[in-house]
Amino acid sequence: MNDDGPTVRLLSPSGEFIPSAAAEQYLPYLDRLTEADYRRFYRDMVVVRRFDTEAANLQRQGQLALWVPSHGQEAAQVGSAYATRAQDHVFPSYREHVVGMVRGLDVVDILRMLRGVTLGGWKPEEHGNFHLYTLVLAAQTLHSTGYAMGMTLDGSTGTGNPETDQAVIVYYGDGASSQGDANEALVFASSYQTPQVFFMQNNHWAISVPVSRQSRSPLYLRASGFGMPGVQVDGNDVLASFAVTAKAMDDARAGHGPSLIEALTYRVGAHTTADDPTKYRDPAELAYWVARDPIERFRAYLTGRGVEQEFLDSVEEEANDFAADTRRRALEIVGPEVSVIFDNVYAEPHPLVTEQKAWLSRYEASFEGGQK
Repeated sequence: MNDDGPTVRLLSPSGEFIPSAAAEQYLPYLDRLTEADYRRFYRDMVVVRRFDTEAANLQRQGQLALWVPSHGQEAAQVGSAYATRAQDHVFPSYREHVVGMVRGLDVVDILRMLRGVTLGGWKPEEHGNFHLYTLVLAAQTLHSTGYAMGMTLDGSTGTGNPETDQAVIVYYGDGASSQGDANEALVFASSYQTPQVFFMQNNHWAISVPVSRQSRSPLYLRASGFGMPGVQVDGNDVLASFAVTAKAMDDARAGHGPSLIEALTYRVGAHTTADDPTKYRDPAELAYWVARDPIERFRAYLTGRGVEQEFLDSVEEEANDFAADTRRRALEIVGPEVSVIFDNVYAEPHPLVTEQKAWLSRYEASFEGGQK
């Protein structure tokens, strides 16, 4: 990433406020932020990383079927999440833990889903319009585009009232950008000028395939081929992530159509706990990105602004308490009754399902009292 290049950056890797040449038009969006916002950004990044570590530990201890780490991508997610408004709809992939937290989701619901004890996770309308995690790569891009088309047809966007106009943001990765679904979603979004932001987190690896093999050119340039604006942002800079996304979401709500943001970041951990990145990743590359840690960068910036050590220490304490509470609640999770697999097949009672449910009940009862 080069200061003279196309990447929007506000904070240098060492945490100094040195806007890149491409950042000028986004500077006014920082005027929306208060000192409390800066502290909230930092708090959320630290807390979710500690949660992330605890969740990975729970998986290793047999409490989850799988865990999807977000370590290293906190700034891209926190900045973009705070650029949304309450009326907006958020379509995640499966790594946007802190986006859900910002939108009001209890992150233990993510653990319930990855433990396999829910029917999908949560109800979006009860959690800040944060839609369900999507494990089928790029499927959420189509879901979000269809939803955004519906907003246009309903007249709930582009009215000129930013307090009520709605928009959609969808998260996906550099690997998912090669899926047909993602490209089809971009086609329809451009054709119908949907109020939508495609937020692509380029974390440089699609499981074991590097982004250099995914694309011969920067991914944000693909936007022009679909007839929409595209911008590349330093995804490890929480302020730049906020400012760029805030403008894109404002434009979407105002009826100016969709846009694509490529947030350059890095997946520090494994793709999931089923993956071993040491088999395919150069340690030198990892060290390069660890040195550009988004939390360390923002902590240095806040310290330069005079934020007291007491606040930084209190955030660390809060993060540890949050993780401990997460562990306690995760260990209390119990599975649903077996009957749930029958009760939700049809909207109305069905004789075949009723028969199957009764058969399973008799079968399980046959094991009671030592019977074989």
